[in-house]
Amino acid sequence: MQQKCFSIALAGNPNSGKTTIFNNLTGTRQKVGNWAGVTVEKKEGRINRFGYDIRITDLPGTYSLTPFSIEEIVARDFVLDEEPDIVINIIDSSNLERSLYLATQVRELNCNVLFVLNMADLARQRGIKIDDKKLSELLDLPVVFTVGNRNKGMDILVTAAIELIESEKRTPARRRVKYSKDIEKSISAIEALVEARSDDNFSYDARWTAIKLLEDDKIVKKRIREKIIDRGDEIIEQVEKHRECIHALYNDDPEIIMTDERYGFIQGIIKEVVTLSSRQRVDISRNIDLVLTNRFCGFPIFIFFIWAMFQLTFSAGAYPMEWIDMGVNLFSAQMSALLPDGVIKDLFINGILTGLGSVIIFLPNILILFFFIAIFEDTGYMARSAFLMDRIMHLIGLHGKSFIPMLIGFGCNVPAVISARTLESEKDRILTILITPFMSCSAKLPVYIMLAGTFFKEQAGTVIFIIYLAGIILGMLTGRLFRATLLAGKDAPFVMELPPYRVPMLKSLIIHMWDRSKMFLKKMGGVILAGSVIIWVLSSFPIDTEGRKAYLAEKQSVMTFYTDQTASSKADKHSLLQAEFNEKLAKIDADQAVKRVEYSLMGRIGKFLSPVFEPVGIDWRGSIALLTGFVAKEVVISSMSILYAVEKEEDALEHALVKSGMSPLSALSMMFFVLLYVPCLATVTTTFRETGSLKWMMFGIVYSCSLAWLVCFCIYQGGRLLA
Repeated sequence: MQQKCFSIALAGNPNSGKTTIFNNLTGTRQKVGNWAGVTVEKKEGRINRFGYDIRITDLPGTYSLTPFSIEEIVARDFVLDEEPDIVINIIDSSNLERSLYLATQVRELNCNVLFVLNMADLARQRGIKIDDKKLSELLDLPVVFTVGNRNKGMDILVTAAIELIESEKRTPARRRVKYSKDIEKSISAIEALVEARSDDNFSYDARWTAIKLLEDDKIVKKRIREKIIDRGDEIIEQVEKHRECIHALYNDDPEIIMTDERYGFIQGIIKEVVTLSSRQRVDISRNIDLVLTNRFCGFPIFIFFIWAMFQLTFSAGAYPMEWIDMGVNLFSAQMSALLPDGVIKDLFINGILTGLGSVIIFLPNILILFFFIAIFEDTGYMARSAFLMDRIMHLIGLHGKSFIPMLIGFGCNVPAVISARTLESEKDRILTILITPFMSCSAKLPVYIMLAGTFFKEQAGTVIFIIYLAGIILGMLTGRLFRATLLAGKDAPFVMELPPYRVPMLKSLIIHMWDRSKMFLKKMGGVILAGSVIIWVLSSFPIDTEGRKAYLAEKQSVMTFYTDQTASSKADKHSLLQAEFNEKLAKIDADQAVKRVEYSLMGRIGKFLSPVFEPVGIDWRGSIALLTGFVAKEVVISSMSILYAVEKEEDALEHALVKSGMSPLSALSMMFFVLLYVPCLATVTTTFRETGSLKWMMFGIVYSCSLAWLVCFCIYQGGRLLA
């Protein structure tokens, strides 16, 4: 028998535990992409339970079905247009009143609805007892309890959903919010008008449509005009008359009156189903916040957490880095022995393997970094960091909410730029987008680890922390400058929800970590592979025929000289002569490799750029690596591996960097340049898409490159003066 297929949509407020439940149900069987036409992340998963094939969609978090942001529009449109078999509304049991506002709106839709009272344990700790049977009876729909972060109640949830779908009956129309007599009269009139004027082309529930039209929902009004072409304007005209009538009766806008009455309905439910314990309960989150958000010790604790994250990212990642590096070197040696000499071998060994191998070794560090970011998000500390930074962000004319994109930027600048769309003010949004690329994304981390690990050894973790902190400080100084000049305006007020602290689930942390790290691996097979091949081609051609002849002649001369010396010397000196011979040949090979690259197209480009980068302590090879980093910052490492003529030996790139003459001061300058100069191509195109302005995109490129050069000039030249 063919399995029955169902579709489930998970809806709920942000911080209600919706994504945790989604991860519990689907595990690693998730497909992450973007919703059609927008850059909002879309998560889907398929599961087989109790003989059913179930597709689950995790909708973006929203507080209401009256949308303002793109995420809210996406969530509502999915329920209305895709018509899932059931909408599971995840409700925060510890904050029932707020959660029920969205729940009552979902209840008004003509679809199957299941209420899930999540965080039941937290509600009990706070002395909140919810009568689920009474709630189910009052709303005439099934209600189940879950504890998402402990993976409790998942089977009960799925079973209840299947039973409701299989019952083949819609959620009853009664038990919905009952508005005042005048508003209900207007709803009925508009509902009848919509039913009379619409046809099969318009599929929205008539009562829900009438409510949204009375609330002056711009998107629903637009759909009415699009779908009911002949009579759409007539419906809108009648709606406006009803709105004016209600305004005259209540001396307020209908949407405000309806919101108040919806909350009145919610209050009635709460009085019926919620019992508060008379015994005082200890609010753990509030007690923790007395320390972590304290005006005196909160910020130093935050700085310590960030420092510890980078210190552990470097130190804990060092061991798996060595294992991966050994594996890459072993594989490279085996392939070098198997493949015949020629261009193909050179491309595969010195181009592809060198480029990819030099980047893949940093995967453990990327995984560890994303693991810590996931901990900050899942525990609720991410919101606290925005709260802590609010006072500092006001110094640059922004508020703490703008710090969230900056923190997300530690993982990847692309979603960080996209997340700025949650800011209400356009000037705040543009300003946040312009300073977010100064946050060091995970793609920059391999460059920092390589250079800091080579030149600063035991202090590498602290140096990397200073680089990250410098990015935040320079971003804020830039923000202050822009707020006072290009984007002048008043500070926006800051109101941000502080969710309760929660113990993160290891499974959820691993899923979040892996989802984000997959982007790094996808780049390995895409842009980094292509970049490595292009860099190898540009650094290998044209071939210096005369230089190669001179190299072979010099090598032959040395071999002849040492052969004669060995023949005429005593046996006890042979090992010493052999060591001198090997050292001489290695020096000739290294010199030839450098000359070969200098003669190539890449070398000529580097020589052309060298006057620009010499004052900041970066040689022509480093300038080429930075230039290729515009595509993706990971390519900087693969470029350096190829351009610095790396030999196949352990820690080869580190040795090559030291032998090239790079000093700790030069390395520090290069790290700051990577921190500040133009972000990757994906971030630049996202900036253009989010601002809708070529002017702001180009301004960001020019400003970041200019600031990078100026800061690195001060670091390098100032360091030389102090040395």
